Amino acid sequence: MSQVSRHYVLAAGGTGGHLIPAFALAAELEARGHHVALITDVRGAAIPGRPESLTAHVLPAGRLQGKNPLGWIKGIKSILEGRRMALRLYETFQPSAVVGFGGYPALPALLAASSAGIPSLVHEQNAVFGRVNRFLAGRVQVIATAYAQVDRLSPKFDDKVHVVGNPVRAEVLALRDRPFPPFTEDGLLRVLVTGGSQGARVLSEVVPDGLAMLPPALRTRLQVTQQCRPEDIDAVRQRYAAHDIPAELGTYFEDMAERLADAHLFIGRSGASTIAELTAVGRPAILVPLPIATDDHQAANAREMVASGGARSIRQEKFTAVELAKQIQAMAQHPETLANAAHCAWNCGHPNAAADLADLVEGFGGAPLMDVIRVGGKAMPAGVQGQVA
Repeated sequence: MSQVSRHYVLAAGGTGGHLIPAFALAAELEARGHHVALITDVRGAAIPGRPESLTAHVLPAGRLQGKNPLGWIKGIKSILEGRRMALRLYETFQPSAVVGFGGYPALPALLAASSAGIPSLVHEQNAVFGRVNRFLAGRVQVIATAYAQVDRLSPKFDDKVHVVGNPVRAEVLALRDRPFPPFTEDGLLRVLVTGGSQGARVLSEVVPDGLAMLPPALRTRLQVTQQCRPEDIDAVRQRYAAHDIPAELGTYFEDMAERLADAHLFIGRSGASTIAELTAVGRPAILVPLPIATDDHQAANAREMVASGGARSIRQEKFTAVELAKQIQAMAQHPETLANAAHCAWNCGHPNAAADLADLVEGFGGAPLMDVIRVGGKAMPAGVQGQVA
């Protein structure tokens, strides 16, 4: 427990992949007695799971991409306006540090921290260093990563890098010590299928037919839970019915953590949060990296889990019903094979990611006993705070 309460600002792009670890860090810092604010965009403010006490400040965040000069001018104007708004926030909130989680909405906040002389840190969730984090790498004091191997991260920044893992939701982390669900020669094989917000259609088209191709000894034991896009769900339901495979379908499951805990096998994308949760709980997986992911980062995300033996990865162009059935059979034909893969996945987890990242953040500002508090806009040693009227 920290002896001094400080203020921190977290800045994250408007997707779950950036916001979920930010929420986890916020909860950890608040549990240590600190005050935390969030800078994001309109999409980020709407992402579910934000701690009730975490105030979201919505700032404009332009994107610098494409070849249209007008688009670049508009993007730069938005970034500069966001930077000015962030500086005004820092004047009143007076953070000890600013932590960026990638995405364009984090850029103005980190630029403002740099110009105001506020220590800053970036956290990279993926196994490829993101574009915004690459731009900021020379300006920040610390780079925290989720993987030991991160592509496109220059070796000249090695002295700044700390591997902490990817913070996950508390309800998922709570499942880490729960044993892998019993899987026997004649017991149910529970399969969980999700596709994320993008590109789920290929899973809806391939997975039901792939499961139908399994040998009867496996196919008759299947119990499937699949998350589908609303426009696909009726067609997927018809596919499973035609194959006589019991399947529960939905566009969103409130209790996804529990469903992951009950699953014997996961089939889906390899986004950073997905990999972090699979390895936190220890669930074997067949991963289909999203081919349009920036810098092909989902393929890189799958690399460590696959190398450990905890997952198989199939590129989307090779993701057919026949290939899927082949890979499932290889993993689930014998109970011990699936259990071993689960253990390999578990070994890749970073259960202390949120705490380790919070330790790095608390490292700014000196040792707790030497910290300062803000009184009337001035910094005063904590030891003399009681002398101020």
